[in-house]
Amino acid sequence: MMFPSPSAARRMICLLLACLSLAGCRLEDLTPQQIGMIASSVQTIGKASRPVSDEEEYYIGRAVAAQLTATYPLYRNKRLTEYLNLVGQTLALHTEQPTTFGGYHFAVLDTPEINAFACPGGTVLITRGMVASVKNEDELAAVLAHELGHVIHRDGIAAIQSSRWSQALLIIGSQAAREFSSKDTAQLVSLFQGSIDDVVKTLVVNGYGRDQEKKADLAALGYLVAAGYDPQGLVGYLDRLQEAGRGSKGGILATHPGTDERLENVREAGVPSVDRSGFPRRSKRFAEMVP
Repeated sequence: MMFPSPSAARRMICLLLACLSLAGCRLEDLTPQQIGMIASSVQTIGKASRPVSDEEEYYIGRAVAAQLTATYPLYRNKRLTEYLNLVGQTLALHTEQPTTFGGYHFAVLDTPEINAFACPGGTVLITRGMVASVKNEDELAAVLAHELGHVIHRDGIAAIQSSRWSQALLIIGSQAAREFSSKDTAQLVSLFQGSIDDVVKTLVVNGYGRDQEKKADLAALGYLVAAGYDPQGLVGYLDRLQEAGRGSKGGILATHPGTDERLENVREAGVPSVDRSGFPRRSKRFAEMVP
């Protein structure tokens, strides 16, 4: 969704003028107020076709995270949360988007389910079950790097129905909405909640598409290498999902494409070799921090 180009704006003005003409009005008969209404209408149409701003994405992401934590409470382990943020922030600094409007935030959800969620705007939630399923810091970094890929690619925002977002922007951008009526407010609340539900449904139920998952995995390889982690950690992470799938069909296994397919994509892309001299130190830190 983009702002209309100058030519598109001209076409919209012509269309509005044509409608006036059909109604028996001539351009020279228009009052300044009527001309202002035409300009306002064109501006409103432009606002309704614009993308979600960084600030809006941040607040949508906060609402998504709040809805998820209402189902899965936060795991109250300060050391683990700080450790998770140390790894996550390090990775974020080595992405193509090292900062967001509200910053990156990482937290653990208190559930044995194996899952991870990338909320729009930069909040990444990983379950206690996922933390327990990885074997070292490089695998943990791979999980976070993959979710960062979804955040940076705005995959969560893409889940919002475009018609729902356009309708909300039309209400916000309309001249009549300078003073919201109770009906306007109720409709905006409903549209906003619907947008949140769209994202949560994608994260928890439907999952991302194959192309989105492939791009997130390939982005994760780059983030891991840039941050000094072993990209083989991503292969280990996917192997961990396969192992979990032998006895369970829930969690992340229900919301991602087949692990075999993802492993094949990663291996076809080529997993570069990196200096592993820091691996023992990272493994020791992981053992100390992960209960």
